[in-house]
Amino acid sequence: MTPSRVLVVGASAAGLATAEALRRKGYRGELTLLGAERHQPYDRPPLSKQVLAGSRAPDTTRLRSPEVLAGLHAELLLGDPAAGLDPRTRTVRTASGRAVSADAVVVATGLRPRTLPGQPDVEGVHVLRTLDDALALRAGLLAARRLVVVGEGVLGSEIAATACAMGLDVTLAGPQPTPMLAQFGPVVSGLLAALHTGHGVRLRLGHAVTGLTSARGRVSGVRLDTEEILPADVVVVAIGAEPVTGWLAGSGLRIDNGLVCDSRCRAAEGIYAVGDVAAWHHELFDAPMRLENRTNATEQALTVADNILGADRPYTPVPYFWTDQFDARIQAHGRPGPGAAVTVVDGDPASGRFTARYERDGKVTGIVGWSMPRQARLRSQEIGGPAPALEPSAPRKG
Repeated sequence: MTPSRVLVVGASAAGLATAEALRRKGYRGELTLLGAERHQPYDRPPLSKQVLAGSRAPDTTRLRSPEVLAGLHAELLLGDPAAGLDPRTRTVRTASGRAVSADAVVVATGLRPRTLPGQPDVEGVHVLRTLDDALALRAGLLAARRLVVVGEGVLGSEIAATACAMGLDVTLAGPQPTPMLAQFGPVVSGLLAALHTGHGVRLRLGHAVTGLTSARGRVSGVRLDTEEILPADVVVVAIGAEPVTGWLAGSGLRIDNGLVCDSRCRAAEGIYAVGDVAAWHHELFDAPMRLENRTNATEQALTVADNILGADRPYTPVPYFWTDQFDARIQAHGRPGPGAAVTVVDGDPASGRFTARYERDGKVTGIVGWSMPRQARLRSQEIGGPAPALEPSAPRKG
């Protein structure tokens, strides 16, 4: 039966996409979006790039204009984080004491940045998740000369590239030997390291960060496990994020690296999850999966909307994400990463344009395109099947 009231907890990309999908599919019931931030829904990918660099104004990150949002005929309750959920009555309690009930609840509360153990409360130390975080970091960078980014993953690498282009002296630190090794494996990750060093980023990788130093209430450096101290005027901690699920404590719902759901993105009767917080069963991979990217937020919302309205549709995407760093746009389809055999199948890394195929046990598991979006998209159709015969002109790597 179609619910008469739907509550979406989380007013960012995944939550908004769910609400919009419901309306497009003909839902005419009551619709509420509850958001922790005071801002209307906005896009996060530009924060570590254009907004941080100052090439894009903050208000241009809005996902929809006020007029379009009004056309959703949804109640927006912003600046009031969820504090608890009773799955039996499908009632969400907020930080302000408000109680909102619905026939279907969609959890879209996203992620919270991790911090360093014992991270001191001193000026000049930043994380980047929200629009306010990006604006505060930009203000700090404009007054700084030396930046140390702690964390060599997607976000840390993007921030390092942006700050370097802004003219700062940038050092990228982290335990892995090359940037984004977990995402791309050693071949493409090694090329990314060369891209960064070629633009002047110092890489102090392969060592754990053990703490920060400070002087007169302000950060002054980053200490490595070698006891070396990397001097800094500003430090960004980009060591990953964790799903925002603390507010679900006591709900009886299963929490394990996110809100655990079945293949229909359903955590319990009438309770669904979407976006970064959703840990659902992927039927094609026959494994739990949780994806932290903008594309997934939109695609998963479509499935959740369908299932709320009575469909019985599994969510089985081919994972995809992209990153812009310096002059390279890198797109990853499927599951690349360490442990796969890597073959360059289009272009040439020396030219700064290529695609690479990842294979495990004779199956194509991933495709990475480096400034070759069309070829990467076409090659992504190979994922899940045996690798085609290598073109005679394509050099092998790895």
